[in-house]
Amino acid sequence: MIRIAGLGLAALLLAACSGQTETGGTAQAVGAAGATGTATAPGVPAATVAFEGGDKLSPKDPIVVRASGGTLQAVTVTNPQTGNAVKGDLSPDKTTWTSNDRLRYGATYQAVATAVNPAGAASEQRGEVHTLKPSGVATASLFQPSSGDFGVGLVLGLKFDHDITDKATAEKSFKVTSSPAQDGGWYWVSKREVHFRPKDYWKAGSTVKLETTTFGMPIGGGVYGGQDVSATYKVHDSWIAKADGKTHQMKAFHNGQLVKTAPISMGKTVDTPPRGPTPTFNGTHTVLSKVDHTIMDSCSYGVCEGDPGYYKAPENWDVRISNDGEYLHENLKTVGVQGSDNVSNGCLNMNTENAKWFFDNFNAGDVVEVTNSGGPQLSINNGHGDWAISWSAWQAGSALRG
Repeated sequence: MIRIAGLGLAALLLAACSGQTETGGTAQAVGAAGATGTATAPGVPAATVAFEGGDKLSPKDPIVVRASGGTLQAVTVTNPQTGNAVKGDLSPDKTTWTSNDRLRYGATYQAVATAVNPAGAASEQRGEVHTLKPSGVATASLFQPSSGDFGVGLVLGLKFDHDITDKATAEKSFKVTSSPAQDGGWYWVSKREVHFRPKDYWKAGSTVKLETTTFGMPIGGGVYGGQDVSATYKVHDSWIAKADGKTHQMKAFHNGQLVKTAPISMGKTVDTPPRGPTPTFNGTHTVLSKVDHTIMDSCSYGVCEGDPGYYKAPENWDVRISNDGEYLHENLKTVGVQGSDNVSNGCLNMNTENAKWFFDNFNAGDVVEVTNSGGPQLSINNGHGDWAISWSAWQAGSALRG
């Protein structure tokens, strides 16, 4: 219910708030004894005030206070639940006040406005505006940090904390811009997660910006968008490694020029107990993280202490390329077969010199293309397997283009 009371020397009929027709509310004005004001001159009606917004205002929209038959002298809007005043701007002709603050869902805002008629008679009038209360608020988190320096394989993404049933509407509120401009698209990984990548790798030196405007927007099933997010990324030089499971070689290209060739050993494709085949995933990987030293423990994939084949070994110059535990790293135990055989548990093994070179030169978002490994294709939820999906299939994953 919208409540509006006018305080003046006489009862005032106020303009109806927007939303009253929808909710069936009736605007009323009530005179109050002892209210401050100036007597209305004969023949000059008192100024009236409308508090626009109604019972179901989207918090994305502003609260508007509008004077008729005069101007606004003062406006105060407060959220009594928090005690916070809402900021706003008065129009040049002083007939309209518009909030410019972020409003909250499910809140009641109390407004007090003083309006003055042409004769100088002032009257204070009060009203309430209620923002809508959704069944759920879907807040997004970024797939990457909100800023940073990445390679040409950079993948952007959003993860929501509620299912998005109206994906098309939500997707319209996402915006990605790049300089220079590049063709790209969104792909829904699940009801809660959506990724963005260009058709081809980002151009070296690009600036990429992600923005959402989902807040206050209905996105299906009574769920509305939560706080908006934004991010800006810089794409550094192009670093692409091409690892071939048949030649057992990995070649590194810097801005398209071959700068390094190293013998490697990939994951084994033969059934070697107790774990069986452990081939490296085929397809385009990107660097997720790196650490100069770590302890690799087979218990991470279920072969624990006491089991046949258990190991817990220190490894150096570790560049992670999947969530499944694939790394480029030093492995001195396989140096003898690097360049001739695949015997690892899925990682790309190198000697000390080559492992350190890749560690020093490859960083987050740089690309490692794996071919002829004998393994399945890297999946989209196993690190950044987005690039392993064809462009036509990627486009079909959009709620707007699929």
